[in-house]
Amino acid sequence: MTKLSVNINKIATLRNSRGGNVPNLLQVAKDVQEFGAEGVTIHPRPDERHIRYQDAYDLKPVVVTEYNIEGNPIQKFKDLVLDIKPTQVTLVPDGDDVLTSNAGWDTINHQSYLKDVIAEFKEAGIRTSIFIDTDLKLIEAAAATGTDRIELYTEHFATEFANGNKDAVKPYTEAAVLAHDLGLGINAGHDLNLENIQFFKQNIPNLAEVSIGHALISESIYLGIENVVNMYLHRLKG
Repeated sequence: MTKLSVNINKIATLRNSRGGNVPNLLQVAKDVQEFGAEGVTIHPRPDERHIRYQDAYDLKPVVVTEYNIEGNPIQKFKDLVLDIKPTQVTLVPDGDDVLTSNAGWDTINHQSYLKDVIAEFKEAGIRTSIFIDTDLKLIEAAAATGTDRIELYTEHFATEFANGNKDAVKPYTEAAVLAHDLGLGINAGHDLNLENIQFFKQNIPNLAEVSIGHALISESIYLGIENVVNMYLHRLKG
């Protein structure tokens, strides 16, 4: 069975836009787990524009399923992860100025660096995953880093699927088969949503986990807003 890890970055974005503590990030983390999610994902960035570093600490006792912290392994991030010791750390090659993750690792040119970082996390007992594209040579090089898993970067698939191109899943299937043969676990994430997730799951063998944030939170607004509007109307009639 493929596990669902809910990325709650967007909840933090909404909270930060107004100040205060609404919506309550910790309560949302508790709720998504109560509703059945098998994990919680956060992606703190250096400018703390959504998830704050303190949030990562505050969430530690709240996440009773799997706790996944994503990010670029700069020293501040490494110190955070090694201190908290989440279930999994997902390494993402983000620049400081990106709005959202937009590329996987070049595991060939950065192999030595990744080996050192991964060894440090694994020594601390933290499962490791590398955010990566579907290039088979990069998958092979990822296995040489010592990582436990890869996370397939799925934006291209999602864009093509929305345009009617179901063949766009084929490189992901091939990457997953090779990764499994190399002994790697397979995660996936970025722009997966209610429209494409079932098809993707059906075509990716041994898919261990998907991490979904932006789409899930956006869909929750659309699918829940009718109920909330009617709850306000009901109260105003009293």
